[in-house]
Amino acid sequence: MFGQLSERRMHLIRWILTIAWLLIIASLFYDPWSPQFTVPNHPWSPLRLTDSCISVQGNCLVEQPYALGTTVFWGAVVPAAIFILLVFGHEVWRRICPLSFLSQIPRALGWQRQFKRENAKTGKVRYELAKVKPDSWLGKNYPYVQFGWLFAGLCGRILFFNADRLILALWILTTIAAAIAVGYLYGGKSWCNYFCPMAPVQRVYSEPGGLFSSSAHTSDQLITQSMCRTVMPDGKEQSACVACQNPCLDIDSERVYWDGLSKPEESLLRYGYVGLVTGYFVYYYLYAGNWDYYFSGAWARQTDQLATLFSAGFYLFGQAISIPKLIAVPLTLGVFTAVGYLLGRWIEKRIRIYSGDRHLNLSREVIRHRIFTICTFTIFNFFFIFGGRPLVALMPLWGQYIYDLGLVLLSTLWVYKTWQRSPDLYSRENLASRFRKQLEKLQLNVSQFLEGRSLSDLNTHEVYILAKVLPSFTREKRHTAYKGVVREALEEGYVDSSSSLEVLQQLRQELGITDDEHREVLEELGIEDPQLLNPDHKRSLENQIRLTGYRKSMERLMLLQKQQFDNSSDTLLEQNSAQVRALRRQYAINPQEEAWILDGISPETGNLRRAEFLVAQLPSLIFCYRALHQPIIQEHQTVLRLLWDSITHKKELIIRTILGTLETFPNDANAIAIAQQLGQLAPAVLVEALESENWSDRLSLEILQCLHPSQGQATVCQIDYSIEEILRSLEPLLDDQNPLMQAACLYITAQLNLEKSKAIARNYSLQTSSLVQETAKIVLSLSESSPPLTAFPMLEKVAHLFNSDFFHRMHGETLVGLADRAEVRAFTTNEVITEAGDTCRELLLVITGSAKINFYSQGEVVRVEHLKSGQTLDELEVLAHSDSQNTIIADSEVTRILAVPVDAFDAFLDRDRDFARRVLELESRQLQKFMRSFQSI
Repeated sequence: MFGQLSERRMHLIRWILTIAWLLIIASLFYDPWSPQFTVPNHPWSPLRLTDSCISVQGNCLVEQPYALGTTVFWGAVVPAAIFILLVFGHEVWRRICPLSFLSQIPRALGWQRQFKRENAKTGKVRYELAKVKPDSWLGKNYPYVQFGWLFAGLCGRILFFNADRLILALWILTTIAAAIAVGYLYGGKSWCNYFCPMAPVQRVYSEPGGLFSSSAHTSDQLITQSMCRTVMPDGKEQSACVACQNPCLDIDSERVYWDGLSKPEESLLRYGYVGLVTGYFVYYYLYAGNWDYYFSGAWARQTDQLATLFSAGFYLFGQAISIPKLIAVPLTLGVFTAVGYLLGRWIEKRIRIYSGDRHLNLSREVIRHRIFTICTFTIFNFFFIFGGRPLVALMPLWGQYIYDLGLVLLSTLWVYKTWQRSPDLYSRENLASRFRKQLEKLQLNVSQFLEGRSLSDLNTHEVYILAKVLPSFTREKRHTAYKGVVREALEEGYVDSSSSLEVLQQLRQELGITDDEHREVLEELGIEDPQLLNPDHKRSLENQIRLTGYRKSMERLMLLQKQQFDNSSDTLLEQNSAQVRALRRQYAINPQEEAWILDGISPETGNLRRAEFLVAQLPSLIFCYRALHQPIIQEHQTVLRLLWDSITHKKELIIRTILGTLETFPNDANAIAIAQQLGQLAPAVLVEALESENWSDRLSLEILQCLHPSQGQATVCQIDYSIEEILRSLEPLLDDQNPLMQAACLYITAQLNLEKSKAIARNYSLQTSSLVQETAKIVLSLSESSPPLTAFPMLEKVAHLFNSDFFHRMHGETLVGLADRAEVRAFTTNEVITEAGDTCRELLLVITGSAKINFYSQGEVVRVEHLKSGQTLDELEVLAHSDSQNTIIADSEVTRILAVPVDAFDAFLDRDRDFARRVLELESRQLQKFMRSFQSI
């Protein structure tokens, strides 16, 4: 809820808190006023000293009136921070923390370290903001650095600055100076993310979220939680993120929590912190021999703290142990930290074993998360048994009870909220939120189903249920919505092209999206935005936010300068070079990012560049298509058709995308040049494309003239490609995510170069697709080149299914599933395949040779129909589960039939909507053909 407060208001709150903090620090140097409230004879002050003896190692502590700076700091400020973290979450603390605020002074003044970058080709000089590199020593080990500093700070409290006001002031000022120095050395919130000793404490109490904190992954806000932000002159807030850490706690704390949950440093942080805090408070008892020393608060006003450094560090059973306090403190805290860590790891291991023995089906992440939750609950309440207790003890007894019960109640509610969280639930909510946005974009009529609620009011399960019952949510809109989710997930780095299939599995199951449909979506996205699937272009949510902030700043600068988008890039860079340089530094923008952003600001330029890129992709596809039509491999057409179809489909998608771009530039010179290149490169595919979708009416006459094939020139296909050229054309297809493509490429490669195919097959041995695994295994076992297709049972069945009219262009996973259940049978001439009266338990497909169907009427053959390879038999009877009315006989010396069991066929009809629709279309045509033949009699 506090995350919704405006930055202007939070800025004022930060100033107030920072000034108050600085006043406390100033009071540590000079405070002549507060000691009067602690004198023994003060008439009303609850802080006045009493005559009671506070025993420390058997002796009464001598006390004198004291200044309140240390008591207020340790007794109120520090416990308040812990309370805020658990109850309100990091998003409040990171926005009000004075130390974080002060670390941003160099950024506010524009005094930050930068690296000079000079382009060797153009000579242009750029300055890049320094950031901690993820692969640097600090980038890899910062959790240990922060925990080590925390450990040193707690040791320092007991030894040096619990009560010594001067040392405490110097320690705080040193920390402030370090924060400001880090703010100069590194951009963003590098102090908070990589150095601050409070960061481990913050993570323990505020992750995966505070009791009243917001959820960034389900929010529609562009600026979430404690994200770095700035206020523009018009009062609007804008992201100031420079992606100093990925993932970033300030953008989505729960995402950071789940991403790091399994890392070894997390167990040290959680379990070690429990031991460290326990050891810190227990040491007061080990030192003084009683609890009065701590609960009286005498440790915060002891004037001779430094004088005790070499005195006895332990006092047990009435006996001082002569280990210097200087050694005893780090020894005690170190032992407790180690015990806490080892005990936590042991408990975690035992619970995992218990969960496995009882078959509780809890993942390692969920087990660790719940142990962490218990640790946080325990240490929070343990901390507040001691934290602030010297001041709380001054309250009336009923006030103390309310205080304690309130803390227990809030922490219990936090456990209730946190216990049910899991990585899977977070992922489902994340995807449901993205899907909800896509539904809103489709503007579907959902009011009749929501009873006054909006889409944003629906929970995760309700969103998916709504999508299933909406009559207007057609297959095309489902495809569009899923495509939007995948695009957004790729842009934010939530998934990449290789992990998207697994990560988005839950969403596909809810929407009935098949794996093959997912691959089609990736293919379309890769054509629409080629950089989206580029593995070298590392994407992340943090990076996207940084680039978005820069883009909005550039747009605002253009608006202020009244520049037009069509010529804005060069003009802006020339006329506003100082402002642009400042923005580059602020957002750490490199030349490639700037070019990409300027294309986004000027969509016309970006679209033309994308069209140029797509035109450049066509030659490689054309080369591949021609290579796969060489006479040397035409005997393998059954498998080659798998590759031809895919290449043709990609060319169609590319050409359709380019034509869509050209439609928006009817008379642009660059568009005409692109049209000319396209007309020369792909005349055959282009003619078919122009005849569909009314492109002739949508494109300008000048562009249409350029698109037609060159007059007087015929398309020529070389037929003298070498084996090496054919193999080279297959290389890009081997990386295709479609298992049918991979298996087909592997098979064709084995026909041309067995050794090379074996080298490729070794990399495919770990593939998840059973088709690819089997093909790779067979290739590795071959001893002779040019193996027949019959040596690859699964691939043969899939290829024949694909080549049949009935199953052509079906989803790959459907074909693989049917092939896995199907059986190949061989028959000789005049051998009966099925007889009239047999129950149709299988769908039959002729794959080799031919067959004939004898149609009977009153016991006599009235008609004979001949079937060739690729045709199906008795499909109507299979669909109706009826008996065969005709006899099917093999009509060649060798007739091979692929038999698909009817129960497998029915199962895939239920599972694959596209398959069911395809079957319905084919059978409708068959019925229409039959009716026309009947009418003609």
